[in-house]
Amino acid sequence: MAADAAGRRRLTPPALAALRLLGAAWTLPNTLLGLAAGLVALPFGARMAWRPRELAFTFARYPWGPGGALTLGNTILHSGDTLDVRCRTYAHRAGLCEDPAVWIADHERAHVYQYLVLGPLFLPLYFACGGIGVRNRFERAADRYAMTGRGWWPWAGDGSDERHGRFTDR
Repeated sequence: MAADAAGRRRLTPPALAALRLLGAAWTLPNTLLGLAAGLVALPFGARMAWRPRELAFTFARYPWGPGGALTLGNTILHSGDTLDVRCRTYAHRAGLCEDPAVWIADHERAHVYQYLVLGPLFLPLYFACGGIGVRNRFERAADRYAMTGRGWWPWAGDGSDERHGRFTDR
């Protein structure tokens, strides 16, 4: 382990790569589900690519669903041409605040990180926390990460959700 400029301990690149590999194995059932959904969409216009920064296979122009993006393990299904577009946070869309627009890629990358840690537990925990919407701590954490580059863990405990008042789960 190395230390950064603030004195915090940081993982070495080989240690981080090993943890990502273990996480990918842990969430493989979710990734396979996403790959199956994406592969079925290829004849209908979806386009598959590997995005190293997101640690995920992506399927652009995904033809089904309400639009936007959905992450399943190391797979991201999205209805647009690219993840490199901005969108509003859940809290902003709910009228709770005036957040700046965030990059969809950053939001979905946070979900990939959550899957790497939680593996097959992700989906049951995600739905137990309320499903898609501002009340879900997974979505609030992904928005926080997309805005700041930090705080993708849904139980951060740093008080960063306090501005949403009644929507905190603590």
